Amino acid sequence: MAEVDLGDAEDGLRAWLEAGFHGSMDYMAAHGMKRARPAELHPGALRVITARMDYLPESRGDDWQANETARLARPGQAVVSMYARGRDYHKVLRNRLQKLADRLAEDIGPLGHRCFTDSAPVLEVELATRSGLGWRGKHTLALARDAGSMFFLGEIFVDIPLPLTAAAEPHCGRCTACMDVCPTQAIVAPERLDARRCISYLTIESDEPIPLEFRRAIGNRIYGCDDCQVVCPWNKFARRSPLPDFAEREDLADPSLLSLWAWSEEEFLRRTEGSPIRRIGHGRWQRNIAVALGNALHAGEPREPIEAALRARLAHASPLLAEHIEWALSSVPGAGALSE
Repeated sequence: MAEVDLGDAEDGLRAWLEAGFHGSMDYMAAHGMKRARPAELHPGALRVITARMDYLPESRGDDWQANETARLARPGQAVVSMYARGRDYHKVLRNRLQKLADRLAEDIGPLGHRCFTDSAPVLEVELATRSGLGWRGKHTLALARDAGSMFFLGEIFVDIPLPLTAAAEPHCGRCTACMDVCPTQAIVAPERLDARRCISYLTIESDEPIPLEFRRAIGNRIYGCDDCQVVCPWNKFARRSPLPDFAEREDLADPSLLSLWAWSEEEFLRRTEGSPIRRIGHGRWQRNIAVALGNALHAGEPREPIEAALRARLAHASPLLAEHIEWALSSVPGAGALSE
């Protein structure tokens, strides 16, 4: 349970925005300091109930961190962020928050409330740390001693002065594993992320060409990046989710780049129904895979099937996709003409 007064977080938010670390996420700047003022988002709010929901699939064993690291060493395989391999969490968590609010109303009487799940200008990690769910790790995510960081956050703004809970103490110490492992060095300082360098931002949020300086570092990551979480020592305590919603879809459990590249737009929409991946659209999906295929060529994967697949799409590709395909085809010396 957290207070709604986040005034002392405004300076940090303002500095982050002024540095341009939000990139092309204009909605971040558009909402301005509203993120640090919950009472403006839900007038009359006096407290914020924060909740977390684990998403690591129940099927993942104790060696899941080693297995995720091994995925990155197989250039021909596609790596999708773990949270996106199952169902879109927004509806799942929001429905559970609403049930919690309904139960609270049954116990104490009617209350004005509003539920949020990464769906409004809310400083989620700030609220989570103040309410004791965890502390802010150096990678900027919420960390808990008994759950690591493999969980989603949600909030219920309420208009009654419920008892506050104690804030969490940080336990990162001198560890910099998350900062050191970041492929693009997006964690520019402890608890400070430059989204413009982050692979999750580049492959999900940005609809622009992926900057050349980051394409090699993306490797075979085609939707998001979990490196900073995979390497975190606290995630050995990550809890498994029993919810079937977060079970890995067969198509995304361990796919090859070429199998996903072959999806038509119709197939993409069908296979990503109910998935968070659908929001980036088929065009960005192919942009990301094109970069990964170029990296696979660069890493020495068999040339003929990859080049043939890339060339087959080039003639009808959008200018954005065509540029990424051409870059991919140029990833191996002597690749020849870029179009036929």
